[in-house]
Amino acid sequence: MRNFRELLKAQWEKGNFVCVGLDSEYEKIPDVVRHNDITTAITHFNRDIVEATKDIVCAYKANFAFYAAHVTQGLSALKDTMDWIRDLAPNVPMILDIKVDIENTNNGYAKMAFDSLEVDAITVNPYLGGKALHPFFNRKGKGVIVLCKTSNSGAGEFQDLLIAMDDPSRVGAEHAYFGQKIPLYQYVAYHARGEWNANGNCGVVMGATCPPKELKRVREIVGDIPILFTGVGFQQKDIPLEEQVKRVVENGKNSLGQGMIVNSSRGIIFASKGADFAEAARRETIKLRDLINQYR
Repeated sequence: MRNFRELLKAQWEKGNFVCVGLDSEYEKIPDVVRHNDITTAITHFNRDIVEATKDIVCAYKANFAFYAAHVTQGLSALKDTMDWIRDLAPNVPMILDIKVDIENTNNGYAKMAFDSLEVDAITVNPYLGGKALHPFFNRKGKGVIVLCKTSNSGAGEFQDLLIAMDDPSRVGAEHAYFGQKIPLYQYVAYHARGEWNANGNCGVVMGATCPPKELKRVREIVGDIPILFTGVGFQQKDIPLEEQVKRVVENGKNSLGQGMIVNSSRGIIFASKGADFAEAARRETIKLRDLINQYR
């Protein structure tokens, strides 16, 4: 049985903290492979990216939307991609980025993700409450990565809303944050560290675009559990990559100097539009990997 946390830890021990996001939009795939049908083109592109980076990453993350957009052909490419990763990089965990639904529906998503695609972890949306996420939390060896503070420009509209923690029916008086007002994203982080993590398989998503004090505070709340950092690179084009990485690592590493899944998608997989796309992906992955380790 594959165990997400164990797979991650083994990669962290090698100094691998980069997660390559396989957000493989067909329209952006280099012409050298895009002349094929959609399934073949996406699968070929992903396979070459994995082959070029498999020894220097901690995980691969596939965003479901980019594959579902092409319906049958795209989903076939997603399944083929997961099969290739298990074949080429058997010790690298796979994350399905899908941010799912309510409990009854989530039973289906859990079967699709963990039984059919055989991924090792999934991203989930906490907005519907912990009960809705039980189909994922109950899979003990699988990672459940909860959206906490995201990297999109409008993230703070709800995630920054202050919640008064003064209702005993909402939170027990024994909790450290009882009687305080905290942002919603921090409230989510407490749950991810606490009751939702009964099987030790919970992690959180934090936008690398967040201010240092927010990154640091969430790390303090969640302890040593994994944090998936999104938005490194392309989403912050006006900030040097070195500065982005420094902020994430100094505020996001855990007590062991690990605990980070630093995702980069477009900045790696579309680093070149030519036949050297795989070599360019490896070069950008090494660049990011070295920067992370520099600041650890």
